[in-house]
Amino acid sequence: MLAATAKATDFDRFVLEHRPMLVAFLRRRVSDADAQDLAQETMVRLMRYADQPVEALRPLMYRIGLNVLADRGRRDASRLAHAHVSLEDDALVLPATDPAQDERVAHQQALVAVRAAVLRLPPRCREVYLLNRIEDMSYTEIARHCGISVKAVEKHIGKALSLLRTHLRGTQGGHREWP
Repeated sequence: MLAATAKATDFDRFVLEHRPMLVAFLRRRVSDADAQDLAQETMVRLMRYADQPVEALRPLMYRIGLNVLADRGRRDASRLAHAHVSLEDDALVLPATDPAQDERVAHQQALVAVRAAVLRLPPRCREVYLLNRIEDMSYTEIARHCGISVKAVEKHIGKALSLLRTHLRGTQGGHREWP
């Protein structure tokens, strides 16, 4: 029993003396936090050999440390650890893909104002404007579709843009009627 206690004391002393060197050795290969974790795992595995002579423990410690490092690398590669995002470190700096609530509200209000302005256009003017902007038809195609000249299409588009501009300016500073 006394011999086992002496061996445990020798092993404890070995761990206290050599752990900092093992951490420094591992730190050359990984971050400080990872080196600390790997050193801890190495010492846990080294405990199996606590009954070995102290001279044999040092090379064994480094061999186990390299094995632990290789095991971690294989595990990380199989789990695609490089693709993981730490919620603790990066959660606050990840860009939001959705606009902020106030931006969504402002956008929705602008859409409502544009829709209302388009609905207030005279019927033929609205039809020509929507064929151009929504259906992506050319002036020539619209002229053929509506049975009017290209010049008439240009005039309807010009009138629509002018009325929309006037109405939308009016909704920004208060409600205004068509001129």
